[in-house]
Amino acid sequence: MFDSFPRGTSERLDRPAYHADFRRVYESGVRYLNKLERGQNFKERGFASWEAFSVGEWDRALDLIQEKRCIYAQQFRNADRLGIRERRLRVVEFPVTPYVHWELFVLRLRVELGDNIKVLDARKIAHVERDRSVPEVVILGDVAMYEVLYDDDGNAAGANRFTDRSLIRETSTGFNALYEQADSFRDFFEREIIPLSPPAVVM
Repeated sequence: MFDSFPRGTSERLDRPAYHADFRRVYESGVRYLNKLERGQNFKERGFASWEAFSVGEWDRALDLIQEKRCIYAQQFRNADRLGIRERRLRVVEFPVTPYVHWELFVLRLRVELGDNIKVLDARKIAHVERDRSVPEVVILGDVAMYEVLYDDDGNAAGANRFTDRSLIRETSTGFNALYEQADSFRDFFEREIIPLSPPAVVM
């Protein structure tokens, strides 16, 4: 699974170029978006909820997530207008990192608004990840695929863009297989996240 991915030919895009290319392809007539999230520690500077979380203001961080409600709702209306089916798969390691703990509360809002999110326990794919982790990737139909990149401090740093359709199909097949075996978001959240105490943040 994902065997060809490390050998794929790609073009490196900085963050603004990635966002511009993504928007162009997204609005060009693709029928689906699949997003696989694997990293366990990121930084989301500029997101008010993350900023509060990063300084240990847990209750305020949860309240501030609601500021994204209208933005997310508009994203999903736009996807419906374009006929794009969006799916996201979030791989979670145990013990759950403070970042992922916070992020799953953000994803709960997205699910409430109609996002198709599943969660996969990383222990279930240990056999797949013997040599390398599954890729952090966004797939737009069979047109373009982006390996999302981060710097050493966890900040978004652009993406590697792939256009080889055979590689995109192979990666999509891997995504579909993992998505099928993942837990529903609500089941995972109620079972694994709700019982947790607020995380201790070390930034």
